[in-house]
Amino acid sequence: MSRGSRPQNQTEVPLTPGARRFGLRRGLAVIVAVVLFGEITNWYLGYLRPVHRPANSLMVLMPYKHAGTWVFDDPAVGLRQEPFVAGIPEMMDEMVKDIPDADKGFRLLFSAQAFPGYSHKLSWRRGDRTGNFYYSEDYKKEGWLCPGLFKYYPTAPKEIYVKAERK
Repeated sequence: MSRGSRPQNQTEVPLTPGARRFGLRRGLAVIVAVVLFGEITNWYLGYLRPVHRPANSLMVLMPYKHAGTWVFDDPAVGLRQEPFVAGIPEMMDEMVKDIPDADKGFRLLFSAQAFPGYSHKLSWRRGDRTGNFYYSEDYKKEGWLCPGLFKYYPTAPKEIYVKAERK
């Protein structure tokens, strides 16, 4: 039998143009459905599953005041107007008191490792069902960091080193 030929007992059934279009449409619909399902699944799982950055990297957020509290945006991990709450805003107020117009935004550098020029260290105190409490020796205050912390670290770091500076 030569390449490309059919066995003699098989015959080709001609398809009508409508049948060909229907098969093509159905095939395209399946491909589109699979791609969309994959994209939706990846988005949903990406939302549920934290994005882990290396624990020893220096990261930067740009907090600003919104609705009376400090918030930040980080599209890379799917956060928009993520608020700081429960003691952290008061620490931030102290941290930026010498930065002009800080409420319009400032740079907040942070890392689980000490880095040159860091100004404050937050020490892990305890976790609760959803977040973690950190203590600032400088301010003698405790604050709570929400589960957004896990967008940056796989586990709550024992220390977080920070520095606030003008943007």
